[in-house]
Formats: sequence, structure tokens, C-alpha cells
Amino acid sequence: MHDDLIARANAWLTEDPDAETRDELAKLIEAQDVQELTARFSGTLQFGTAGLRGELGAGPMRMNRSVVIRAAAGLAAYLKKNGHTDGLVVIGYDARHKSADFAQDTAAVMTGAGLRAAVLPRPLPPPVLAFAIRHLGAVAGVEVTASHNPPRDNGYKVYLGDGSQIVPPADAEIAAEIAAIPSLTTVPRPTTGWETLDDTVLNAYLARTDAVLAPDSPRTARTVYTAMHGVGKGTLLAAFARAGFPEPALVAEQADPDPDFPTVAFPNPEEPGAMDLAFAKARETNPDLIIANDPDADRCAVAVKDGTDWRMLRGDEVGALLATHLVNRGAHGTFAESIVSSSLLGRIAEKANLPYEETLTGFKWIARVAGLRYGYEEALGYCVDPDGVRDKDGITAALLITELASVLTSQNRTLLDLLDDIAVEHGLHATDQLSVRVEDLSLIASAMRRLREHPPTDLAGLPITRTEDLTQGTDTLPPTDGLRYTLDGARVIVRPSGTEPKLKCYLEVVVPVATHADLAAARTKATDLLTTIKRDLSAAAGI
Repeated sequence: MHDDLIARANAWLTEDPDAETRDELAKLIEAQDVQELTARFSGTLQFGTAGLRGELGAGPMRMNRSVVIRAAAGLAAYLKKNGHTDGLVVIGYDARHKSADFAQDTAAVMTGAGLRAAVLPRPLPPPVLAFAIRHLGAVAGVEVTASHNPPRDNGYKVYLGDGSQIVPPADAEIAAEIAAIPSLTTVPRPTTGWETLDDTVLNAYLARTDAVLAPDSPRTARTVYTAMHGVGKGTLLAAFARAGFPEPALVAEQADPDPDFPTVAFPNPEEPGAMDLAFAKARETNPDLIIANDPDADRCAVAVKDGTDWRMLRGDEVGALLATHLVNRGAHGTFAESIVSSSLLGRIAEKANLPYEETLTGFKWIARVAGLRYGYEEALGYCVDPDGVRDKDGITAALLITELASVLTSQNRTLLDLLDDIAVEHGLHATDQLSVRVEDLSLIASAMRRLREHPPTDLAGLPITRTEDLTQGTDTLPPTDGLRYTLDGARVIVRPSGTEPKLKCYLEVVVPVATHADLAAARTKATDLLTTIKRDLSAAAGI
């Protein structure tokens, strides 16, 4: 076993085109570091969810140029097998470590395979790439990004010509083509031949953002904005200027791209402490709201003043606010959300006589809903202009929530006032999450197995009226690794994260509210129930 491991590592080393990872791997081989080599050569990064994501480093279980070249070659082979022998592939990238290299390698592989390749001019948000695919008539798109993952991660998202991320069976078919590549020496990689785009595509995306806002809407809301050390600043500022909103006050320490994300433990607005600098800026400037993008700016976080200080709105709260705003503007079409998001969207759509659909987690599913007008999921992702971008888009979502804040300000009201109205009209839908990050992935499998073998019968004293193992699929959902519990006045979904080493449990309780005067008591009841459900579920799962 030891000799075989060293042999596989040496074979990988001879093909590695990157001096940095070659040096890293050579040192591991020289040190005979069996534990680390085993971790890197115990398999390959799985091409799933929408592509690849993992920690940077040498070996097939890490993100590196060798892995990316194989992925690009597999995608090229898949495209050609499906009749796209000379189609255009558009490539975008964020500002993480190695992103530009991975984008250039992808362009080289596509060119060598006889396809045409075009690379976006600089690090830009993935929504620009998703827009560019259909705008340019491309057969596929690649985005090099790891979203809000830790600094040492990177990833590789794949879109097809419809402008949305891949779903089965395309992912498995591309994975099979990747696995069939015998060696990097068989993958042609010319040094020229692809196009580097100018700002024409970005300008077309910005022009499309006009469609998000009502032509005669107020544009007065003042914002504090953080790009979370990512790529959002330039595009968001240009979109806000185009729309006529006041220029956002920037969180200077986080405004420009920095792949090391020095001011945050995790570059995700949902993580504790990530918004501290934005809150500090808001205390100085007293804006109407805070807008935050994650590092690749496809997610949008919102914070508001609540009493004397600031707090983040949950993704489900923003999802309901945007839905209500679109309904009030007379939107037509289907509202859709992932199964882990609040059931409140369904009630809003039903009251407005609009079609509604539930999908599996991820915008690769939401974006495919027929007749989609608006889609969201609780992890701060919103698709507010599906005719322009068939993916989550943190830029256009920021525009729409700022328009809503402007409308409410003109009525001497706030986003929190509207949330109160929504709760009285539809019931208080309170959500929370139990999220456990692990080093050992087997702990996630163990927790899921424990819940399947010893399912709870009640949580927080509420009887579980229905248990669904989503690996079997449902009448409306394809199979996925997850469990759904329906309780009397509550709902719980448990699933492994598709992008991070986390077990994620999504909790919702619904408390009827008769009048605004009953809101405080309803919120207390909901908080108590969520706390107890979280405790009982943790015990049941052994986490």
C-alpha cells in the first residue's frame, strides 16, 4: 500500500504543470508523509452539485491546475459528444488564489479541443458570467469560484447554454468524461487562441439591471456596503449609480479583493463576526440599511436598525420582503424556493394567486422552474430577474431591496414594519438553523444514519406527523440525501451541505398572529420552540 501510494504520487508529480504544487508534493514524497499523501490520493474530488470545490493543494483530492485541466477536458469532451463541436465557452473567475490560472487553463483546454473560448476581462461576480452565456449565445460557461468558503478553497462551477448550472444527468456524464482522461499529456493546451472580453458584456449586464426596478420608483435609500474582500464592489457601485441611488458608504477594510480575507474568520455574511465592520460603519453613518455581498457577490445579505443597534435579517426574511414587494408591483409568473427555505413564500404566492413550486436545494434547480418570476433560498440567494440571470444574483437583489427600502421610507416606514405586516397577514414564520462543521466527514454520515435508524417521534413536545426520507424522492422532488419532518406547527429538514463539511438542519415554526399587538408574544413563543427543537434534534442526531 505504501509503495503504491508513493508511486501514484510520483506519477501525479511528473504531470503537474504548476511549480508551486509540484514543490509541495515533492516535499511530501521526500518526507514519506503517508498520512497527508493518503488524504490527497484517497480518491478524486467529486464533480457534483454544480462542479468542483475543495481546498487548494497538490493531488487529486485538492483543487489545483491538474484537476482543473482534467475537468475542462472532460467538459469539452461532453460538449463535443453532444454536438457542440465548435461552440463558444465563456469563462469567469473571482479573486481567490489561483482563480485566474484556473480560468486560463480552462480557456487553453477549450481552444485545444476545437471549441471557442472567451474569458471575462477581470474578476467579476458569477451573475455576470451567467448573463454572458445567453447574451453571447455560448454553449457552456465556467465560473472559477468558491463563493464564501474559507481562503484556502477554490471551486469550478459549470453552466450549460441555457445559462443555468448543470443538473443530473449532465454532471455524471461530465464526470465520466473526466475519469476517462488517461493523462494530462493527452490534453492539448495551446498558449494562445482564446479571446479576452472587454467591458461590453459587463455593460450589457448592467443595462439589464434596469429591468429589476420599477421605472418610477423612489431611489432615496442610503446604504452601507461591504464586498467582504470579494469582487462585488465595482459592479454594485456601477449598478447603484446607473439606478440613481445614493452612492453606498463602503466598508473600506473589506472593499477590495483580498483572497486571504484578513478581517473575517469565514468570508460569509452569515458567520458570526463577519458583519462587525459593516455594523460599525452603520453606527457612524446611520444609513437606511446595510448591504453585504459574499466574496463572489452572488449572495446578498441585508441588515437593518432594530431599536438602538443593527441586526442581520435572515435570508427567509429578505426572501419574504422581496416577494411581497414584487407582488405589490403586480408581478406575474411562478414563485419558487428550495425545500429548506421558509414555507411563507408559498403562502404569499397563494394569497396573490401566483403559481408556486418547491425544488431541491440550489439554484441549479430553482432556475429551471418553468415560468419562473422569482426564486430564493434561505442562504441569502435571490433570483429577481430570471430573464436576465438564471442564477442567484447579489447585485440585482441589492438593487431590489434598496428600492423597497426607498418605497417604505417614502411612507415613513421600514423593512421591519413590513415584516410585521407580513406576519400578521400570513402567520409568524420563524426560522433557525442548526449547523455543525466537522473535520471528519464520517460524523455527518453517522448522524444521518442514526436519525434514519432511530427516528425521533416528537421535537419540543410537538408530535412528528410525517417523516420523509428524501433519498426516495417525492411526487415533486428527485432523490436527495435528506430527511424532512413535519410537525404540528413546525418543520425540520436535515441534510449534508453540498459545498462545505457541514451537517445542516433547517427549522421552521409557524405561529398564528391575530393582530400587531400579538406579535411580541408570538415571537417569544417561536423563539422558545426553535430553541427546544434545536436541542432535541441535536440529541437525536448525536451532534
